Amino acid sequence: MTAAGRSRGGLSIGAVLAQLRSDFPDVTISKIRFLESEGLVRPARTASGYRQFTTADVERLRFILAAQRDRYLPLKVIKEQLEAADQGASKALRTADPAPAAGHRVTREDLLARAGIEPGVLADLEQHGLIKAGAGGFYDHEAVQIASTVRAMVEHGLEARHLRPFRAAADREIGLVEQVLTTVHRQRDRARVEEVVRELAALSVTLHTLLVKVGLRDVPGNRI
Repeated sequence: MTAAGRSRGGLSIGAVLAQLRSDFPDVTISKIRFLESEGLVRPARTASGYRQFTTADVERLRFILAAQRDRYLPLKVIKEQLEAADQGASKALRTADPAPAAGHRVTREDLLARAGIEPGVLADLEQHGLIKAGAGGFYDHEAVQIASTVRAMVEHGLEARHLRPFRAAADREIGLVEQVLTTVHRQRDRARVEEVVRELAALSVTLHTLLVKVGLRDVPGNRI
């Protein structure tokens, strides 16, 4: 590590970016600064104001970026997980994830505990088609993630019944993606199919976020 990459007592923001880029090609210095402004990472500062990141800070950023990219978790939920880990509720950042590993299923009671929601909320989510139990009444890790995300939205005053448009929008997006995948499937390349699904899912989330943000600009009193 050169002197330019490592400031006294820690890593510069440029050095951190270089470490993250191999796993997260889209990350930028602006993104790291934004996560800092949101309180998700708190690097030390030199007397002249330069950031000093530790190895723990870098791992924290990896956790945040992976949670956004792979699980589409909102920052509020990620921040809660990190705060729980900081308070000793978890032995490591990776175990702060409320969702079970992919392919692993949980009971109704486990889902409620992991997501922190009441049985009535889960019943509403099932009634409105946002969550569905699988064989034997068990739930997958996506169901836990959905429930956890809804809990964060409920804290802002929304109710499960308000979220039905999300289900309808997702169904429409699935139809569009299926049209694209029809062509890819003909190539018999499973890896390519999975890559396209991930890319389109991420792009759909980005487009949805931008459209909502633009639409909210017209709301009286909003300063987005």
